[in-house]
Amino acid sequence: MFNFFGNKTKKTLSSEDINIQSVPEDFNEIEPLAAFFKNETGITFEKQQSILKSKLISFCNIRQIRSFKGCLEQVKSNPALKQELINYLTTNESYFYRETHQIQDVVSRIKLNKQVVDILCAPSSTGEEIYSIAIALLEAGVPKNRFNIIGIDINSDALKYAEQGIYNQRNINNLSAQILKKYFIKQQEKYYLSNEVKQCVHLKIENIFSSSFKSLGKFDYIFSRNMLIYFDPETKIKARQILESLLNEQKNPIYFGHADLF
Repeated sequence: MFNFFGNKTKKTLSSEDINIQSVPEDFNEIEPLAAFFKNETGITFEKQQSILKSKLISFCNIRQIRSFKGCLEQVKSNPALKQELINYLTTNESYFYRETHQIQDVVSRIKLNKQVVDILCAPSSTGEEIYSIAIALLEAGVPKNRFNIIGIDINSDALKYAEQGIYNQRNINNLSAQILKKYFIKQQEKYYLSNEVKQCVHLKIENIFSSSFKSLGKFDYIFSRNMLIYFDPETKIKARQILESLLNEQKNPIYFGHADLF
């Protein structure tokens, strides 16, 4: 606080403040923390080191962590903080009906198959991916009891956003007026997805590299679009092998994004 004469009043420092100030900042050795993040998520920042360093310093400063070493120690021992770091460093930019030819392909396959099918969407991000599949199936006349869709993501904030199902204009630009009227309610420039669609999917926080991932079971069709672009070549191959192991039939395709090059 400042008085009107321009002189600062003295602030009494707590023992916590003194301890924090006595620890020198050390934001130089980024490699161990970056390696830990890659090991946990598969995501590499090898070509974006300056961006990663800037984001990690910001992450640490917000939480009064004075060094990358201290940050690494804390995220290793604190699952909640590790999840915060994952949320902070992962992006979730998506929109409805992206690469529609893939969605149309899976719909046509499911219409020919009268059995119940299981679909995995990994990642599901903020919901546009997984809800696009559900809407397309409903529009094609496929009953809700004929398909099960599970969407996973490592970002818990993104999944909370998906559960809410509230979107902006830029997210729904590819949708026709007919679909918007049928499955959304518009309120003050926001588009609220109907419960009919939200009830068609199941969302779960999960990492494809974790030991628990395969407990999700087997799937007839898998969507994994624009996730592999964040992996190095070796991790891309590993991720593809993991996803392929979850297919009920190896002849069925995995739908990767156009940027997920091998």
